[in-house]
This record gives sequence, C-alpha cells and structure tokens, in this order.
Amino acid sequence: MTPGIPARERALAFSRAAAAYAAHRPSYPPELFGTVEEAAGLRLRGARVADVGAGTGILTRQLYERGARVVGVEPGAGMAGQFRRELPGVPVLRGDGNALPFADASLDLVTYGQSWHWTDPARAVPSALRVLRPGGALVLCWNDPDPDVPWVAEQGARIEERFGPGYFISDCTPPPGLGWTTRVLRWSRRVTVDFHLAKLATHSAFILLDEAGGAEFLAAERAHLAGRFPGGELDEPYVTTVAVAVRLPAGGVP
Repeated sequence: MTPGIPARERALAFSRAAAAYAAHRPSYPPELFGTVEEAAGLRLRGARVADVGAGTGILTRQLYERGARVVGVEPGAGMAGQFRRELPGVPVLRGDGNALPFADASLDLVTYGQSWHWTDPARAVPSALRVLRPGGALVLCWNDPDPDVPWVAEQGARIEERFGPGYFISDCTPPPGLGWTTRVLRWSRRVTVDFHLAKLATHSAFILLDEAGGAEFLAAERAHLAGRFPGGELDEPYVTTVAVAVRLPAGGVP
C-alpha cells in the first residue's frame, strides 16, 4: 500500500497500467482450484461464480477454463477494458465488492483474487453473503512474494524502506466469524530479470510514484538483481494464500 493515498484511489490507479498488469502479473497455481472445490464442497464446472475485483481477468480466466459460469466485477474502466480484450467471451460488470450487482442467493461462489484488501469488510461480507445461495462459498486468495527466499526478503526490505511498511506483503487475514478453511501454497515461475521488474512496476505504489522516481528505483533493483542473477533469469517464488467460507442457511455464521 502507498501511505497517505486513499484506498479507492490506489485501487483505481491500476487502470493506468492495465496492459502491463495483464502481461506480467502471475496467475494462480492449479492446486488452488482443487482446494476451493474441496473446501466449498462443489465442482467448479457449471458453478455460477462472480470474480470480484477481477482486474484484467487473471483469476477469471482460470475459473472459466475449468468450466465455471463466471462473471467479472471490476470498478476500474481501464482494467475492465483490458478484461474485455483478454476474455471477449466472458461478461464483466462495472462495480465493486462492497455492493455486488447480483440477485439474492444467485451464486455458488464469490471470489476475490488479490482484491479483498481493497474492500470495506463491514460492507463486503454482508454483500457477498446476500448473493450466495445457502451452501455457496466466499473465496479469498492472494499471491505474495515468498519472504522466506533471501533475495526476495532483501528486495522486500528495500521496497518497504522506499514506500513504507505494509506494502510488500498483503494482509491475508480473512474477516472473523465465517468458519474459514485456509491453505498456503508455495510455487514459482521462471522469468527474466526485466520481466520481474516489469511486474514490480504494475504495483500501485509504482503506478502512483512519479515516473522519474519509479525509474530510479527500478534501475537500482536491476543492479541488485544483475549481481545475484548474472544469467538474466530468476525463479520468482510465490506464497498463495486461499481462504474459503461456506454460507450456511442461517446467514453464513456458524
């Protein structure tokens, strides 16, 4: 997060970098979807799903490819436009997670991929429970750099020194009272140093930083990484956290 800038402004800033976001942000590991099916007690194939804060459709695409009847929900015009270019056969609605534009008890799953921390949980939880059928599930997931890997921890320290505490790793704590099933998955992808830096540039703090300041930071990062990865490639390690809560007939509270 970028200190001093309202959350809504930070969230909508992603529209300025929608194409780069689609090109460089990671998808989710296949194990996540098995975890969701097991914890929710349903199959994704044929499930009615709203992917909220869908961005450019990274999680949406993976749900769609598994046979879900998925609709994206995205507040940002630029991100929604990129979503339509990435997934022309999947509907996307303008809206946010605090007031979902769906009928009561009309969905099997409501997912938030890398977007729950942009909501107001006091509004988002009741909104999600309202649109879920009894037995449907709320799914929250986050992709974060793996801080147990030394070079990642070093980079994280530099990022937090520049942008402040709380920017590097998401707050993956689900809201209380819903009987969550939580899993942590570790995985990595092989990318070039330049690709990794381009991914960093899609985070809100870099988007909101002036161009010169962002370029200066990324140039310094390139120098750090060139010394550690002289071949120009690296394994970009991630920790994916997924939390699933089933809506019970009595309103979702166990």
